[in-house]
Amino acid sequence: MFTSIALPKVKIFQHFSLLILPGLLTISTTLTSCSVDTSKSETTTTGFKVKVVHMGYQSAGDLVKIKGVLEKRLQPLGVSVEWSQFDAGPQLMEAMNVGKIDIGAVGETAPIFAQASGASLVYIASTKPVSGHSHGIIVQNNSPIHTLADLKGQKVVVQKGSTSNYLLIKALEEAGLKYSDIQAISLPPPEARDAFIEGRIDAWVAWDPYLAIAEKTAHARLLRDGSGISIESSYYMATRNFAIENPKLVQLILEEINSVGIWVEKHPDDVVKLLTPQLKLDKEILVVLVKRRSYSLRPITPEIMENQQRIADFLAQEKIIPKPIKIQEALLTPEQYTAITPQAISQR
Repeated sequence: MFTSIALPKVKIFQHFSLLILPGLLTISTTLTSCSVDTSKSETTTTGFKVKVVHMGYQSAGDLVKIKGVLEKRLQPLGVSVEWSQFDAGPQLMEAMNVGKIDIGAVGETAPIFAQASGASLVYIASTKPVSGHSHGIIVQNNSPIHTLADLKGQKVVVQKGSTSNYLLIKALEEAGLKYSDIQAISLPPPEARDAFIEGRIDAWVAWDPYLAIAEKTAHARLLRDGSGISIESSYYMATRNFAIENPKLVQLILEEINSVGIWVEKHPDDVVKLLTPQLKLDKEILVVLVKRRSYSLRPITPEIMENQQRIADFLAQEKIIPKPIKIQEALLTPEQYTAITPQAISQR
């Protein structure tokens, strides 16, 4: 069972300008070569059912937003873009559920919690999996906690409903512990970051950029990362009605996100150079972030969704979510999915 604690907020860092897909990092740059020019046929496109698309991003930021590629692509079509910021994936999913945003990126677990709560959301794209190093269970450098087994009876801070939540449960299982063997405290990442750096919490399940910052700034000691547990994919989610009613618009948005991601994966050093003065983070931290994430998109496939179903089944079995769910119910039909998916993604 989760509890919450009141911790005073101490603003130690400025907000970062990265998109964490939670978990999650998608990067855009200031290079105009990443942008896809609006074709003449698109400038004459009419019939969009919306004039504004509402995009959600997490508190670590969104470089697609910073680049402004969506605005450049959609403005000639009469569509503007509004962005809303959230502390983590679960908060973003809740906002999507109540209609405040149309599209947003989150980690593996947040959509499962949202679906179990009755949200009408659909998967529209995924990022390529990476090693799992961007999530981890950390403790203070001088902590008496040296193994996962030592967490028994301890207070562990984690964002409820996030990929880190799933990582913690599975890691405890490896150590022969149950989730009920610890005292789980749910805090959003910005508050947990400040509390950890000030030494007010011993154990924290974090993701980048918070994990990298804690390792660099507070000399956090890693007990277990996500390797072998989390496949470290991020998902772009949309409200079902928005995706079905605006297939061409969703397709254009995914095209821009994917174009940015492809450029970033080919130019990591340039990305770090561009981000260092803007984010006011140490270059060493940015190098770690860029290396530990994937950026370009891949289509939603049965194999990818089978992994989501396994996670959902485990969470239901452990009574972490209120009821079992079928991931299939959060998918578009094949025809609907084809209508929203850019060719560059569908061919992967």
